[in-house]
Amino acid sequence: MAVSFKNPVCFTVIFIIISRLIPTIGISRPWTILLPPKLLTLDLAERLSTDPDALDSASHDFGHIVKKNPTAVLYPSSVEDITALIKFAYDHSTPFSIAAKGCGHSTRGQAMVNNGVVVDMTSLKTGVIVSGDPLSGFVADVGGEQLWIDVLKATLERGLAPVSWTDYLYLTVGGTLSNAGISGQTFRYGPQINNVYEMDVITGKGEFLTCSPIKEAELFYAVLGGLGQFGIITRARIALEPAPKRVKWVRLLYSDFSAFTRDQERLISNNQRKDNQAVDYLEGSLLMDRGSPDNWRSSFFPLSDHSKIISLITTHGIIYCLEVVKHYDEQTLHTVNEELELLLNGLSFLRGFMFEKDVSYLEFLNRVRGGELKLKSQGQWEVPHPWLNLFIPKSHIEAFNHGAFRNIVLKRNITIGPVLLYPMNRNKWDERMSAVIPDEEVFYTVGFLYKSGFDDWEAFEEQNKEIFQFCEDSGIEVKWYLPHYTTKENWMKYFGSKWKTFVERKTMFDPKRILSPGQGIFNKN
Repeated sequence: MAVSFKNPVCFTVIFIIISRLIPTIGISRPWTILLPPKLLTLDLAERLSTDPDALDSASHDFGHIVKKNPTAVLYPSSVEDITALIKFAYDHSTPFSIAAKGCGHSTRGQAMVNNGVVVDMTSLKTGVIVSGDPLSGFVADVGGEQLWIDVLKATLERGLAPVSWTDYLYLTVGGTLSNAGISGQTFRYGPQINNVYEMDVITGKGEFLTCSPIKEAELFYAVLGGLGQFGIITRARIALEPAPKRVKWVRLLYSDFSAFTRDQERLISNNQRKDNQAVDYLEGSLLMDRGSPDNWRSSFFPLSDHSKIISLITTHGIIYCLEVVKHYDEQTLHTVNEELELLLNGLSFLRGFMFEKDVSYLEFLNRVRGGELKLKSQGQWEVPHPWLNLFIPKSHIEAFNHGAFRNIVLKRNITIGPVLLYPMNRNKWDERMSAVIPDEEVFYTVGFLYKSGFDDWEAFEEQNKEIFQFCEDSGIEVKWYLPHYTTKENWMKYFGSKWKTFVERKTMFDPKRILSPGQGIFNKN
């Protein structure tokens, strides 16, 4: 329900009345500030909602750990609505905070705000426009509110697709580009932020700017991986390539961690974009659940092989799973098996534990969706997600396996759900962007995608803290992907040599610190 008052005095009187009635009618939400009445004289006022359901929806995210209470939610019908809101906040004598929220897939309140306005980006309908030609290349101009699954479907209609993805496609373009956007293609094509040519961004000053590496370059590099601190992405121009039709999808099991990481590093050493002798996707994971070798993200292994895989897990405690994909189409249909065989030749996986599927490209990229729908049907999706994603330098990955995986995770024996582990190449990232990664040329991403409930999520938080403490005690300079620190000192340590530039860019593009207070970098919100 939208609220629109033509008379600011009337609004103030009604607000005071409602505020005094709150204790009486049992509404627990604390109204701690009043937005400037003049805001309600703007054209966007009718799309500014204080409906309790809207406020409640905007007060939590996928993590279901943090709750923050906004004063209002803006459902913009155009980019101009967002620009007007930010410009108004910037020009006001007491600026209020603004947080852009897409699908709310953050886990620790990063896209939320106390006593400010949440911009529901999903109400925009900018769409996907594909252009270009075979000679100059193809691109997709995509609204920041668009889901990656919609980008995929729209581009596949033209026989094209982006090359860098996230594992889960029901995320907004603006959301992943504000972080990095990683998956099994990152070792070869870089993160999603490295596959953007141009963006439209609304800064914290309310300026609508088009930026690229040659136009407003400082803003371009600031926003990509910038955790929403410098502007709201309303359009991104994404690189496209011809899309394959199908994929050969293989999983290989290891009991030896050194062999597992050695084979991963060997495969990602072939990483040129046009290299036909490279795998197209590579991820690794840990199998520790003696109940089933599958998890909520994917049901891959044949049921007839579950017992022998479970026996392996029982014997070794942890089994390591290497997952690779090779694309093919009509032109490579008759050679893909030979190419895959050559790539896997000499790998040290356990013989008899190679599993293969042949699926469409769309089915592979959208592989997590089935698990999501299953959990939703069981009432296990809208639950706490104390997930932890880390970047670990290659030189410390053996120590991390022994100290974290075996001495913490395995001993605690509470982890149910995927634990990801796969390497990336630093040279596929652009140092000018805000995203932070380890200094070594090869580093690993570790993802603890716990399955928890409202009554046990704190145990996983304790495990996360123990893992961080182990890294600190062992001298492992870990970088937290999708970070959320609570002190300036920790943020400075996290950004390292990039901190000075990050602060300068904040001063340049959001000097009044209006945007994305939920990250807790410059605001205690």
